[in-house]
Amino acid sequence: MSLTTDFNDYRERMNERVLSYDNKVIKRFFNLDTNTYAAGAIDVKTKEMLGLACSLVLRCDDCVKYHLGKCQEEGLSDEEVFEVFSIANLIGGSIVIPHFRRAVEYWEVLRAEAALAGPTGHKSAPNPPHEH
Repeated sequence: MSLTTDFNDYRERMNERVLSYDNKVIKRFFNLDTNTYAAGAIDVKTKEMLGLACSLVLRCDDCVKYHLGKCQEEGLSDEEVFEVFSIANLIGGSIVIPHFRRAVEYWEVLRAEAALAGPTGHKSAPNPPHEH
């Protein structure tokens, strides 16, 4: 197992458990979150960058990992991701730095795994639901 596999497996397993309780409000909230990140007037890549910046500022490590994975899927370069990191650190201040460090670690793991996956750099991973 790897850092990314462990995170994605846990997230998928727990999302299934949460949704199995069949709570209408929770299902609607998850659906709202999923639909928010779908392509619209703003493209998915930009929405994921916004989600990443907000997640860093809010200091949600799980959300940061999720959005980094989506940014990887959207083909963001190191330079683009580090510009997002720069914005988040500026807005959030020094309290964001520990989360930023973990984000860099996770991004590096994602990039290494993508390099091992081959020329497309994309490994198949379950998409829905989007929620963090």
